[in-house]
Amino acid sequence: MRWVRPITGAVLMSGVLLGCASIQNAPVNLPGSDSLADKGNIGFGETTSYDDTIIGLSFSGGGTRAAAFSYGVLKEMERIPVRGAQSSMIDRVEFVSGVSGGSVTAAYYGLRKRAALADFRERFLLRNAEEGLQTDLTLATLSRAVAGGINDSTGFPRWLDANLFQGATFRDLGAASRPQVWINASDIYNRTPFVFGSVAFGAMCSNLSEYPLANAVAASAAVPVAFAPVVMQTFPGKCNDRLPPWIVRARDNPNSPPMLHSFAKAISRYHDGSMPYIKLLDGGLVDNYGLAGFTIARLSSDTPYGPISPRQAVRLRRALILVVDAKTGVSGNWINTVEGPSGADLVKAAADTAIDASVAGSFTAFSATMTDWQGSLVRWRCGLSAADRARYGAPANWNCRDVKFYVGRVGFDQLEPTRAAELERVPTRFQLPAEQVDSVIAAGGDALRASPIFRSFAAGL
Repeated sequence: MRWVRPITGAVLMSGVLLGCASIQNAPVNLPGSDSLADKGNIGFGETTSYDDTIIGLSFSGGGTRAAAFSYGVLKEMERIPVRGAQSSMIDRVEFVSGVSGGSVTAAYYGLRKRAALADFRERFLLRNAEEGLQTDLTLATLSRAVAGGINDSTGFPRWLDANLFQGATFRDLGAASRPQVWINASDIYNRTPFVFGSVAFGAMCSNLSEYPLANAVAASAAVPVAFAPVVMQTFPGKCNDRLPPWIVRARDNPNSPPMLHSFAKAISRYHDGSMPYIKLLDGGLVDNYGLAGFTIARLSSDTPYGPISPRQAVRLRRALILVVDAKTGVSGNWINTVEGPSGADLVKAAADTAIDASVAGSFTAFSATMTDWQGSLVRWRCGLSAADRARYGAPANWNCRDVKFYVGRVGFDQLEPTRAAELERVPTRFQLPAEQVDSVIAAGGDALRASPIFRSFAAGL
């Protein structure tokens, strides 16, 4: 979100005002354990469906613009039937990951399933989610910005809970039901993704089931300066959960994939008492595509088929992982002068540079991980005995090599250039006029239909 506007001379007052403000961000997570930390992957375990088709969706950050774009993709999937089945594409969605604005759609869809598509536009997209928030950097708000953030961690979660989630917690998502949902924030001390799931909460000796969805979404969208970090408390020694073996292996092996190694070290710090408090900001700071959950879930698996079950791995024929990318285009007029950028423009330019550079690398790494997974699945499937094939439910005329992964991205830039430029200029806010909301929703459906990866996947079902 680009909430903070530049002001002239305000920084000169920061030293004077610093002592006049104090940000209170008391943790709301509770001690306890749901005995979930022994899961084999990042926190949601093996899926329970046995379809031959899997769809995973990852919703990028971008305020209401991102929420509307991802909603448009879901609405289009609801309309597309699956040939030979009494269902539509949306019924095959197994995993949903969300960052910042995209996490609102992900959490609400995970909570209400198809029913979410009936009222999400009215309950969230057309509403002003910035009600009661200070969204501009002025002399009046500078002291709070310097103290940690213009807004603390109470206002936005309170609005989300009252208008959308209505007291729902992670228990209401259902750990074994689909779609399985990852909400992504950034651990700004360890500089790693923080995925709201049983591995992180198990390491913290904290109760995931009771944690409010509204607070997780707010953490995912906590833009620096606009918001103070969301604080989580660890409770070392308050539970008997041990770290999952894959965490220990990844932590102690310096040759582990860097993302997995850093994540495992962070989880270990949550568990050993060296981090009494975890500070979270916008998930887009480290992973604006929300791919970390998918990537770590696969890299952390100690089987050729994980994080899906062996029965599903045998039945699987087609898998689609699609990034729904609502990022803005380049902007700023400081390229026309020797001077600049400065002030808030400089902060914004630096943040945008880091985010855009990281997503390109994360998408490339993720694509390579999925290619490796497809190869591992084929080798495992083709090595099964006749008894194993029967035990896992291999159908008649089963082809062990008939499994293909499709990894793609759906973005504004894949539409007609003039329309794409208009969409990229939609502000990154949590308050948009209805005509912009509907324009972005329509773009989601059109971009999905235009995607060559999606068309190829649909044709191969």
